[in-house]
Amino acid sequence: MMTGRMRRTLLLAARVRGANSGYFTRIHLPALPLSPEALDPGSCSAAALAQVRIVLVRTTHPGNIGAAARAMHTMGLAQLILVAPEHFPDPQATARATGATEVLADARVVSTLSQALAGCAWAVGLSARPRAFAGRALALRDAACEALQHTVDGDVAFVFGTEMSGLSNDELRQCAAAATIPANPEFSSLNLAAAVQVAAYEVRVAAGANRVWAAPRFAGASHDEVEALYAHAASTLAALRFLDPARPRQLMPRLRRLFGRADLEREEVNILRGILARVDQFVARGLRR
Repeated sequence: MMTGRMRRTLLLAARVRGANSGYFTRIHLPALPLSPEALDPGSCSAAALAQVRIVLVRTTHPGNIGAAARAMHTMGLAQLILVAPEHFPDPQATARATGATEVLADARVVSTLSQALAGCAWAVGLSARPRAFAGRALALRDAACEALQHTVDGDVAFVFGTEMSGLSNDELRQCAAAATIPANPEFSSLNLAAAVQVAAYEVRVAAGANRVWAAPRFAGASHDEVEALYAHAASTLAALRFLDPARPRQLMPRLRRLFGRADLEREEVNILRGILARVDQFVARGLRR
């Protein structure tokens, strides 16, 4: 969130110098304003995200646990449950969890997947390969949407298997559905932390956090200002003999179409007219020689 100290003012200035006139326009606007939704944490359902568990089963490398914690933290998830990890706690996990050590500190370690899923309203297991007895197979995006619907009844869990072989069939059967990331079918195996990052992102988007900061919008050009630009452009292009007033063809309508798509701002019109004014000066000097 932007603070008062972070806010600064942009000074936009455009100067148009003509042969007989000139003017200077100054506008003060806040730099890179964020949309109200992006500034407001409530635009994303924080309550729903708090009910999402990330469950890592029999993780062999502690660095993957730390990287998964960091992936979770970037998307606002905090519940990390570790089922029989080979090494935890571990310095490598802490090192890979840069900025997200609080997620590691709060992680729960349990002995079985059943313990990790206790109290859950719904659980989905991640699997890259087809399983013969999977009850339902969902794309991860669909699974994230369905998971958020179940948060009204309690916690939901996204379950990830070991790095080498993923979830066993018995472990996957403890989940209500299987989910897969629609990756390259010729190489669909993601690093564990990368898979957690994708899942965490999809959950966050499903929770409503799909808004981003808004690009600055400056004062738009008025109808009269745009028409004056077209008149100025026609005059300058005629002086350059690029536009033949007797046979104008479609040049000016094409320029109108071009600038119409651009939705010109006042300062942009000023800049364009300043360029045309300078061209006018050079044309006038050439005619006097």
